[in-house]
Amino acid sequence: MMNATGKFLGFAGMMMAAGVVFGASAQASTVKVTPLGAVDGEFCPLDRAMIFEDPDGTRILYDAGRTVAGPDDARLGEIDAVLLSHMHGDHLGDRHIEAVNASECGKPSFPVDVRSISNTVQIAKAKDALIVTGSEMPPILGGKLESIGGDPKKSVLVRFGASRMVGGVKITTVPAVHSNGVSGSFLGGPLGEMLEKSGVTAYAGPPTGYVLTFSNGLSAYLSGDTGITAEQDKVVRGHYDAKLVVMNIGDTFTTGPNEAAYVINDLVMPASVIPSHANEWATDGGMVRAGTRTEAFINAVDVPVYLPLSGKIMEFDAGGVCTIGC
Repeated sequence: MMNATGKFLGFAGMMMAAGVVFGASAQASTVKVTPLGAVDGEFCPLDRAMIFEDPDGTRILYDAGRTVAGPDDARLGEIDAVLLSHMHGDHLGDRHIEAVNASECGKPSFPVDVRSISNTVQIAKAKDALIVTGSEMPPILGGKLESIGGDPKKSVLVRFGASRMVGGVKITTVPAVHSNGVSGSFLGGPLGEMLEKSGVTAYAGPPTGYVLTFSNGLSAYLSGDTGITAEQDKVVRGHYDAKLVVMNIGDTFTTGPNEAAYVINDLVMPASVIPSHANEWATDGGMVRAGTRTEAFINAVDVPVYLPLSGKIMEFDAGGVCTIGC
C-alpha cells in the first residue's frame, strides 16, 4: 500500500491508515436529532424544537418555539443556523419556559414573555447564528436582529427550488399549506398597535417546510405546519427522496394523525418518521398515552415511528434508519 507521496507503507502504517479511515467513516456516518421539549424524557403539548447535528458538527435548530429556555438554555450548545417554518408564536417563540422541568408535561407553563423580540431572534443573536427562512420572513427577522444589536444580514433567504449551504448541510424550503401571520405585538410601533386592536395579523408570505440534505447523504423533510400537499409526493419524495420525516400530527391547525399517516404511507414514503406538533400530552414516563393522536398516528403508519422525547438523542444513517437512541 502506498501513501500520498507514492512511498510504500509497512504493515503498521497500513493498519494505522486503515484505522484512521475507518474511524473517520464511523464518526461521519450518522445525523444526530435532539428534541428540546418542556420536560425531560417526555413529548408534551407545545414541544416543537429540535436540533439536527451533521456529521461534520454543523448544528441546526428547527422551530425554537416556547420550549427552549431562551439563549442560555444549556441544551443548545453551539448553533450555526436557526430555521423557522412560519411566524406563529408557538414556532417563533412569543413566550418560553423558565427552565426545563419547571412545569408538568400535561400543563406546560411559559412565563417568560418575549413577544416583542421572540425566542428565535434572541437565540440567533446570542449564538451568532444564521436565521434561514423563505418567503417574506428574512427582512422582518433581520430588522428584529438589528433592534437588539445583531447583524440583519444574518437573516437570510432560501426560496422554493433554491438551496443554501450551512456547513455541510444543504437547506431548501418546500411549500406548506397553512397561514403565516405576524402578530402586532411582535411588530410593535403604531402598525403593531393597529393590528392588535383590529385582531388581524400582517402577511409574511407563504409558510414553509424544509428539506435538509446532510453530508452523509441523508435527506430529511421537516414539514412545518401543513396540510396534505401534492409537493410531498412530487418534490419531497420525487426530487429530494427524503428518508427521514418530522411530521406535524396535531389536527385542527395542521394535518391530523390519519392525514399525516397518508402523507407518510402514500406520498413521501420515508424510512422513518418523528411525529411533531401533537398539541397534546402525548407521553407519560416516556410511554405513549392511550387514546392520543400520537397513538393513532403510530398505529396508522407503515414505517418506524420515533417519539421526540425531550433530550433523548437519536441518530440516523444515510438511509433514514435509526441506529442509536431508538
